[in-house]
Amino acid sequence: MGGMTMRFGVDLGGTKIEIIALADDGTVRLRERVATPQGDYAGTVRAIAGLVAHAAQKVMRSGIHPDDGGDTASVGVGIPGTESAATGLIKNANSTCLIGQPLRRDLEAAIGRPVRLANDANCFALSEARDGAGAGAQVVFGVILGTGVGGGIAVGGRVLGGANGIAGEWGHNPLPGESLARLCYCGRRDCIETYLSGPALAADGGLESEAAMQRYERRLARALAGVINILDPDVIVLGGGLSNIDRLYANVPALWGEFIFSDTVVTRLVKHHHGDSSGVRGAAWLWP
Repeated sequence: MGGMTMRFGVDLGGTKIEIIALADDGTVRLRERVATPQGDYAGTVRAIAGLVAHAAQKVMRSGIHPDDGGDTASVGVGIPGTESAATGLIKNANSTCLIGQPLRRDLEAAIGRPVRLANDANCFALSEARDGAGAGAQVVFGVILGTGVGGGIAVGGRVLGGANGIAGEWGHNPLPGESLARLCYCGRRDCIETYLSGPALAADGGLESEAAMQRYERRLARALAGVINILDPDVIVLGGGLSNIDRLYANVPALWGEFIFSDTVVTRLVKHHHGDSSGVRGAAWLWP
C-alpha cells in the first residue's frame, strides 16, 4: 500500500454526522457516525473535529495506512448549504445554525489542516461521477428527489461549483407549464421543488394514485428537459427517496423528447449506485 493517499469524507446531515476513510481505489477503510448537535454551531464544529481526530488515530493504530497515516489525510465536508464565494460564510442551509458562519475557517482551526466544503448535492454528483452510476461520463447531473429537490454538477470528475456557488440548483427554478401558485419556502412560487419533492407527490395522491404518478413523471420530464437544453449532460443520476421509484427510469425519458431542442436524446437517466453513501464518498473525493 505504499504511497497510497487516504481521504476523509464527512457528511454533515440534519440528524447525523458521518465520516469515512476512503482509499485511492474507492474502498471504505473506516466508517463512523455521531448524532448532530441540534441547533448548536460550536458543538457541530467540535463534533466534526472530534470525528476526524478519532478517525486519524484509528487509521494509524490499525496499520491500514503505514506510510502517511491519518494525520496527513485530506478532509472534505459535505454540507446542507453553500459557502458564499464572496464572504466565506454559509448560505442556503436548511440547518439554520450554519447560516452566516465561517464554517470552513472554523473547521480548519479546530482540525489543524485544510478543509474543502461542498454542498451535499454536489458531493452526490461527484461520488456518482467518480465511481458510481455516472463513472466514465464527462458531464454528470446529480439530482436529489427527497424532502426537497436539489442538484449538483460534476465535469471531468470535478465539482462544478459556479460563480455564485449555486450550480445545479434547479429545484428553485419555476416549473414550466405550471401556474398553481404553490408557495415555496424560498419565498418564490411554483418552484420545481413544490411539484417534485416527496411531500409534493404525497400531497397529490402519492404512489397509490396512477394519475398522480403520471402527472409527476410528466413534470419531471419537463423539468429535466430544461436542464438538458442548457447543460446537455451525458448522464442524469437520481438520488433521494423518490429515486427508488423504478418506473421513472423508463417513463421519464420516453416523455422528455417533446421538450428537448434536439432530434435525438442520448442523455441517460440512471439510478444512483452508492445511495445514501454518495454524500460522504463525494466529500472524500473533493480532494483530487
